[in-house]
Amino acid sequence: MDGATIIVKALKNQGVEYFFGVVGFPIIEVGMAAQAQGMKFVACRNEQAACYAAQAMGYLTRKPAVCLVVSGPGLLHTIGGLANATVNCWPVICIGGSSDKDQDGRGGFQEWAQVESARNACKYAAQISTLQSIPWIVQKAVRSAMYGRPGAVYLDLPGNIVMATCNESTIPEVAPIPLTAPVTIPPPSFIVDAISMLKAAKRPLVIIGKGAAWSERGSLMTERFLTRSRLPWLPTPGGKGVVSDVYPNNVNAARSFALRNADVIFLVGARLNWMLHYGLPPRFNKDCKIIQVDLCPEEFHQSVKTSVGLLGDIGETLELLSRECADWTFDGKCEWMRSLVDNAGKNRRTVESMASDNQTPLNYFAAYQPIARWMEGKDVLVVNEGANTMDIGRTMMQSHCLQMEGFKSGTMGVGAGYALAAAIYCRDYSPQTRVLLVQGDSAFGFSGMELETIARYRLPVTTVVFNNNGIYRGLRAEDQKELDGDLTQLLPVLSLSPECRYDKMCEALGGRGWMVRTKDEISNALEKAEKETARPTLINILIATDADRKPQEDNWLTRSKQ
Repeated sequence: MDGATIIVKALKNQGVEYFFGVVGFPIIEVGMAAQAQGMKFVACRNEQAACYAAQAMGYLTRKPAVCLVVSGPGLLHTIGGLANATVNCWPVICIGGSSDKDQDGRGGFQEWAQVESARNACKYAAQISTLQSIPWIVQKAVRSAMYGRPGAVYLDLPGNIVMATCNESTIPEVAPIPLTAPVTIPPPSFIVDAISMLKAAKRPLVIIGKGAAWSERGSLMTERFLTRSRLPWLPTPGGKGVVSDVYPNNVNAARSFALRNADVIFLVGARLNWMLHYGLPPRFNKDCKIIQVDLCPEEFHQSVKTSVGLLGDIGETLELLSRECADWTFDGKCEWMRSLVDNAGKNRRTVESMASDNQTPLNYFAAYQPIARWMEGKDVLVVNEGANTMDIGRTMMQSHCLQMEGFKSGTMGVGAGYALAAAIYCRDYSPQTRVLLVQGDSAFGFSGMELETIARYRLPVTTVVFNNNGIYRGLRAEDQKELDGDLTQLLPVLSLSPECRYDKMCEALGGRGWMVRTKDEISNALEKAEKETARPTLINILIATDADRKPQEDNWLTRSKQ
C-alpha cells in the first residue's frame, strides 16, 4: 500500500468526507486515492479559496474537511486561509506536499520550511516521516482540529512518503475518535449565581455568538433559554441564524442603544473582541456586569472583568440555566423593554426610509429591499462579504439558518469558497436550502474565478454583486473617463473599473448573469436565478458610487476620514 492510500484511509477512518484543493506534484496521487476510497474531491482554482471552502464545510458538517495543496507556493497561498480558520474557530486539516526528505537543504523543487511557516496559523503542525506513523498523526490532527476551540491543523507530506509502499499489515490500526468533543458543564453554584444576577438586573441583554452554533445542542438550547427567560437578545454577526432573526425579543435593531445601556450582559459563545468593542465605554456601560459561557477559560476577563464565568459546553450549560430559571421570566412590559422597542422602531424607520428610495442609481438599503423580500419564507443560507455591503446586509437580510461571513478576522476573499462549500453541503444534506452569496465588487475580485469551480460542479449558487465602482466608493463612469494624464497618480486609490460587467464574466465561465439598476430588475433577476438548478447565476447591481451606511452615533474601529 502506498503513502497516498494510507493517509486517505486514515482520514476516512476518522470520519473525513470532503477534500478541497489544487493538486499538482507531489500530491496528485492523494487526490486520486481520495476518490478511489469513495471520498468527495473538489478541485478549486486557488489554494486560499480551497482552504476557505474546506473550513466552511467543517463548520457546517461538524467534522473536518481536508484542504489538499502542493508544496512551496501552494502551501504559502494557503496560510491566509489557515489563519482565518483558527481565528474564527473552524476545523480544517491542510495537507501540503513537500520536497523529498533526501533533498532537504539542497534546493529541492519548491523547497520551503513549510511546517514552520504554517505553525503560527495552526493549532498543530507536523511532518509525516514514516508510513507507519500516518494513522496516529491523522488521529491527532482530527483531535486538534475538533477538540477545545476548533481550528486549523497542518500535515506536511514529503513526496517520497506519498510514493513509498509497505505491506498493509505493518500499518497500525488506530481507533476513530468521537468527532464531538467531550462535554463539560459549570459547577451548580455558578449556574445559581448567573441566574441570580440576571434576575436582579434592571437592563439585561443576551448576546449570541458563533460559539452557540458550534455546540451540538447550542441552537436548540439557546432558543429554549430565550423562550423560558424572555430576555432581550441580539446576535453577533457569527451568531446570526443560531436563532431565527424573527424570534421574539430580538433587539438587534437597537444594538447600539442596548450595548450602551445594559447593566448585565450574558455572552453566549461570543467574545469581547473588536466586534463587540472590547466591552468598553463609550459603546458599553462602564458599570455593566458580564456573564459569559465559553469552552475556553482564557476567554474570561478579556478587556473587562467577567462577573460569572461559566466554563463548559454552551448547549448543556444553557439547559441547566433554563432549569434554574424555573417559573421566572423577565418582565416584557418594563421600562427597559419599552426603551429597546422604541429605539428599534426609530432605527427601523430610518432604514425603511432609505430602503424606500427608488431613485437610481440605488443606495445600499434600496438595493437590498427586493433581496430581503425575495428571501421571505425561503430557506436560504447566506454568505455575506464586503465592507458596507456586509454591514448593511446584516441589517437588511433576515436569517433563519446560519449565515457566514468574514467574522472576527474580517477577511476579504472568503465568499466564493464559503458559497462553494455551502452549495455542496446543501446538495448532500439540505437540498431544499438555496445558497445566496452577496458581495461588494471589491470582495468579488478576490476569488471570482471560483465561479468556474461552482459551474464545473453544476451548483446553483446565486451571487449578487453590489457594484459601486470601488472599495467603499468609486468614480462614476463619466468622471473616470475625464481623467487625463498618468492614471497611477490621478485615479483614486479606492477606485475600480466603473460598471464592470461581472455578469458577463459569470456567463463566460458557464453561468447566467444580469446587470440591473432598478428594484424591479433585481426582483426579476432573482426569480430567474431561482429557476436555475445546475449552474451559478450572478446579479450585477449598479448602485450609487457615494452610497453609504446610515449615520453612526459612534466611530467604528476603522477611523479613516476618507
